[in-house]
Order: sequence, then C-alpha cells, then structure tokens
Amino acid sequence: MKLTSSIRKHLKKYFDRIRSEKLKQNLLQALPFWIASLITGLIAVIYTKLYAWAEQARTYIFHHSEVLIFILAPLCFVLAWWLVIKFSSNAKGSGIPQVMAAIELANPKQNYLVDKLLGLRIIVIKIASSLVMVFGGGVIGREGPTIQMAGSVFRKINQWLPAWWPKISKRNMVMTGAAAGLAAAFNTPLGGIVFAVEELTKTHISYFKTALFTAVIIAGLTAQGLLGPYLYLGYPDVTNISASIFFGVIAVAIISGLAGSVMSQLMLIINKWKSTFRFRYQHLLYVLGCGFIIAAFAFFITDKSMGSGKEYMTTVLFSPDKYSAWYIPLLRISGSVLSFTTGAAGGVFAPALSSGASIGSVLAHWFHVSPADSNLLILCGMVGFLTGVTRTPFTASILVLEMTDRHNVIFQLMLAGMIAGIASMLIDRHSLYDHLKVQYIKDIHKEELETAEPVVTPRGEQ
Repeated sequence: MKLTSSIRKHLKKYFDRIRSEKLKQNLLQALPFWIASLITGLIAVIYTKLYAWAEQARTYIFHHSEVLIFILAPLCFVLAWWLVIKFSSNAKGSGIPQVMAAIELANPKQNYLVDKLLGLRIIVIKIASSLVMVFGGGVIGREGPTIQMAGSVFRKINQWLPAWWPKISKRNMVMTGAAAGLAAAFNTPLGGIVFAVEELTKTHISYFKTALFTAVIIAGLTAQGLLGPYLYLGYPDVTNISASIFFGVIAVAIISGLAGSVMSQLMLIINKWKSTFRFRYQHLLYVLGCGFIIAAFAFFITDKSMGSGKEYMTTVLFSPDKYSAWYIPLLRISGSVLSFTTGAAGGVFAPALSSGASIGSVLAHWFHVSPADSNLLILCGMVGFLTGVTRTPFTASILVLEMTDRHNVIFQLMLAGMIAGIASMLIDRHSLYDHLKVQYIKDIHKEELETAEPVVTPRGEQ
C-alpha cells in the first residue's frame, strides 16, 4: 500500500509540471490504456506458452500409453470444474459472455456488480482451469479466457486510478480490453477491432476509437515482441482457384452456419437441463461422464477429437491429407459441447474454427476438388461455423484472413460469413453469447438478492 501511495504521489507531481492542460489531459487519458495493454500482452504470451505446453504434454502421454487417457481426461475434467465452482464461479466457460454482461452492467447503478465478472481471482482461476482442461483433452480454446482476463486487467487498472485522475469510461475500458485480448491471443489486430465494434458495443466507435486502436497495437506488439511476428495458422495455398468453387463456398457456408447454430443450441439445452440438478454429485457425475466420452473418442476413433483443434487445422491446410472422414465434424462438435457444458473454463473460438475446417475438408472430399480449392473450402468452413456461433460474420472473416494472410480470398470469406449468418438464423436469431450474457446478468442479480441482508421493520411501524 505504501509503495502504491508513493507511486501515485510521484505521478501527481510529474503531471502537475506539464504546462499544457490539453496535453496533460490526453496523456492522463491514454496512460491507463497503455499500461493495461502492455500487461494484457504479457499475460497473453505467458498463457499461450503454458497452453501449448499443456497440449504437448497431453499428446506425449497419449502417444506413449493411450489407455491412460481414460484416467487423465475424467480427473482433469473434474479438477477443472472444481476449481471454478470452489474459487470463482464466473470464471467458467468462454469468458466472452461475461465481458458482454460486464459491459451492460457498467453503469452508475449496477457498476459494483461488474466485479463479480472481472477481477484478479478470475484471471488466476481462468488460467488454471483451462490449462487443466486442455491437458485432459478438453476441446476448448484460449481466446475467450484471454478476452475475459484482458477485460479484468483493464477493469482493475481503471479502479486503481487515484481520485485526481481524469475519469475514464468504465464501459469503454472493458470493451477496449476485450479487443486487446483477442488481438494478443490470435495476433489479429484488425480482428480485435472489428470484434469490439461488431460484438461488444452499441456505442459509436468515435467515442473511444483512439484508445481502442492504441490498446490493440500495444497488446499485439507486446505479444509479437515475445513470440515473434507469427501467423496463427500460416500461409495456405489458395492460388489458381477455379470459378466453379463459388458453388462449393455457398454450400460450405450454409452447412457450417447451420452446424454452428445447432451446436450452440445443444450447449444451451444441456445447460438448461443441468440447472435442474439439485445435488452436487449430479454435476460431478456429468463431468466424469464427459471426460470418459472424450477419452473414448480419442482411444477408439481418433485423437483428432481432443484439444483446441489447431494441429488439425494446420494438417488439413498444409499437408497432402486434406480430406477428412465424415465423422470428424461430429467428433469435433460433440467434443466442444461436452467440454463447454462441464462448467470448466475454456473458449469456443478455436474449437469452432476447427469444427468448420472439418466440414470444409469433408465437403472438399465429396466434391473432389483441387488442393487449392480444398483450402478455400476449409477456410470458408471456419468462417461459416464461427459465424453460426457468434453471429459476427465480419469478425470471423477478418480473423481467418489475418490468421492466414490470404488477401486474395477475402471476398469469398466475407461471402461465406454473410451466408452462414443468414442460415444460422433459421435455427435461432440470437448467438450463443447473447443467450449466455442474459443468463449471467440474471444469475448475478439473483445472487445479489439472495445475499442481501433482509430489512427488519420495527414492530410499531408494521
């Protein structure tokens, strides 16, 4: 506390020396975003490294003794679930719905509720639970957790500002943090910006565009400086695309968009069913069952059913083995549903991309197209499936574009996103995140009512 107080005093003295009032105001407004972005980039790098080690360790164990997966998966699923329910219930799942709920609650009347969704404890539990989950073979991603952790960092930096500091919008701070988190997680700065505009905010971007752009740049540069200027997937060959593949793009977009929306509905239905559980052991049995099913998929069918799916995507995009069996999409989708509904921490972005890639790969096989055309269908499947889950076609297409640096197919990717978005609305007009956001807000208000102290009225006033 003494150190923090000393830092604040020195900062106040330093800024008091700045004569230009406008310059001082701009600097004071920007500094919290810069610091939070730098911290976000560092956390994203550490989390990325730990996540990769967890996946490598699981792969090593599975390849040396496949039967151990029947012990590893259930135990890890239960431990990941227990960490969440014991220490931070709002660290479960993706993290994006929590950020969306926090943005909605960031107003003068309900701002105190945001601390239930964003905080330092959530960062720790989010990392621990998701790492245990992926080590056990869970079909989860790290992008959603990174977004919630980034929102928590930006939230805390805002709270730690001294009273004399110029006021910064709490809502804009959280939104900017989420964009910076996605940019750092995937090395996709444009995707982070589009995500903030398309998914998170109803506010006109001009109100916080400078802060948003700066935060994305600093977080991204921090991650790049430590990890290198990498592409999440690499440079797939999409040259010499045939004119007839246009019809394949449409087919893949429709099927992947519908599949993404169906997967979302399954998750919501299972979560609703689980809400009827009255005893803790019922949740425990469900989590154990999910772990055993994931283990059975890997042991009896293929280990492609485990993990985030990044390795699978790189295989179908960069190896001659571009065609997948018809059951791979079913395994990837089922794995996502089982992993997400356990209640442990873990995102759905990367699993959704891999599910879409598997659909594109299967249809490429059925259509007997060239390797370049196959790659295009795989990329369009990724865009389509992610759009079916999130209903953000431009975010999905920009993300896949930045992950692969294939600008010559940007129009096909956008077309796939738009068609998938329309197709997914046949199943549900709202995204998975929209439904979960509403549920989180309801749960927080319910918890607040249950924990509130009852008001005792004096006997004579009744």
